[in-house]
Amino acid sequence: MSTHDKTLDVLDSGHIVSSAHLAASSSVPELSEFEFGLILASNAFDRWMVRCMAAAGQPGLTSLEVLVLHSVTHRQRPKRLSDICLVLGIEDSHTVVYALKKLESQGLVTRVRQGKEKLVLITPEGEATCQRYGEIRERLLVNAVSALRLDPKAISAVASTMRVLSGHYDQATRTAATL
Repeated sequence: MSTHDKTLDVLDSGHIVSSAHLAASSSVPELSEFEFGLILASNAFDRWMVRCMAAAGQPGLTSLEVLVLHSVTHRQRPKRLSDICLVLGIEDSHTVVYALKKLESQGLVTRVRQGKEKLVLITPEGEATCQRYGEIRERLLVNAVSALRLDPKAISAVASTMRVLSGHYDQATRTAATL
């Protein structure tokens, strides 16, 4: 059987993939299917965050800046740059530094020094923006997803699987860096 035929078999089996050549050489075509779903979900989520934040009154923020703003807002505690990067799984801290500078210039976060550490805090304007974002999210996204009546345990299982698989991608990334 040629590679082309194998690829057709994978697609005919119901697996929807973006790179059939990767699925064809794999004993686990479901991973290619997962990757395609991740691509679609990631891009859709990025667009959603940017547009929801624009609707909340902050147009022009990137998806990373929105994520950083929500991370700083989380639990309303001061955050260190390293903690933000760790929680968001970001290796290139300079991208977060740039995001923080932009958020600070827009009055959404502020930086303070505590001893030798620089900490980031949400401002009242940043908090109000995140509140508006949450209200819009509830109205447009949460209500629509709730209407689907998906099993909450199934959604949680998908999230757990994604976190587990992300660990395997991280490990594979470290290994690939040594090749």
